[in-house]
Amino acid sequence: MPDRLSCPSCGATFADRWRCTCHSPLKFADRPLPDGPAPAPSDLDRDRGLWAFDDFLPVGREVTLGEGWTPLVPATEWDAAFKLEYVFPTGSFKDRGAATTLSRAVELGVDTVVEDSSGNAGAAIATYAARAGVDARIYVPAGVKASKLRAIERTGATPVRVEGSRETVTDACIEAVESGEGWYASHAWNPAFFAGTATVALEIAAQRGWSVPDAVVTPLGHGTLFLGAYRGFRALHDAGWTDRIPRLLGAQATGYAPIAEALHGPDEAEPNEVADGIQIREPVQRDAILNAVDETGGDVVALPEEAVDEELDRLHERGFYTEPTCAVAPAALRAFRERGVVGPDDDVVVALTGSGLKG
Repeated sequence: MPDRLSCPSCGATFADRWRCTCHSPLKFADRPLPDGPAPAPSDLDRDRGLWAFDDFLPVGREVTLGEGWTPLVPATEWDAAFKLEYVFPTGSFKDRGAATTLSRAVELGVDTVVEDSSGNAGAAIATYAARAGVDARIYVPAGVKASKLRAIERTGATPVRVEGSRETVTDACIEAVESGEGWYASHAWNPAFFAGTATVALEIAAQRGWSVPDAVVTPLGHGTLFLGAYRGFRALHDAGWTDRIPRLLGAQATGYAPIAEALHGPDEAEPNEVADGIQIREPVQRDAILNAVDETGGDVVALPEEAVDEELDRLHERGFYTEPTCAVAPAALRAFRERGVVGPDDDVVVALTGSGLKG
């Protein structure tokens, strides 16, 4: 029987539900942790993909395309290492969460999944739903990039284009879920998705021989990777496999930077329309993200369009063919260094999250 879900706000538990009756996001009631010491990294069965870490995962290996173990490579110009999260079956890190979310859907006997997305999460959920033999309906902004729309359509999923803001798309999707259209495979709400994205931390530690960097930088919209990384590093530490948790540093887009504004006050900069993948003004997991920043001594910064455009050019010129949203993370690293948040000798890993092949 799949694990129960619980509410961290009111303590209620459920066999399955997309959010608590008090409207808070849910978590798995029990957090699996291994009993013994960390194995030699070479002993991990990488052919199992994310499930090389199945002692940490609350979901069985029901749906997989071999995702995981993305390269961790030196990035000399940035004095950092890049975790190439765009090297995935659908070209984005969202495949981590899609694999675990569709695996839970199969465990629950779900026939149809519903998701809302600006593109990458929708393509990932649609692809893994196709792999699972589950129908999918993906709610997207009317102006979604054609390449991402095609990726959804070619899986056999049904895209539902919604006029209006990104928030309007979410509202339409939630209305459909509440009317019984399908099971909400949300990358913002579904705890199984975060169980998948937490594996990025497990991989980084294993690829470094169970050491962790001083800081990890990720793009930050709904916080899917940022919060997943926090939970993964926390689990490693609590299992005794690592001796500390890195500082978590988030990169937002100006005009869509609620976490940066909560930390540093309002920003009057023009909205960054280039980093379309993180244009989230009201993240569902806001309190959890702020808690992760606080507990790790982290920080969040908002980047304008020009900084992202310049960083994207640098990435492409050095062989990192990413989509524009990815460039906020290395651009943020520059900003953090200028502010003294990251020191000259700090050991830093930066996540690059989506492929430039997506257009």
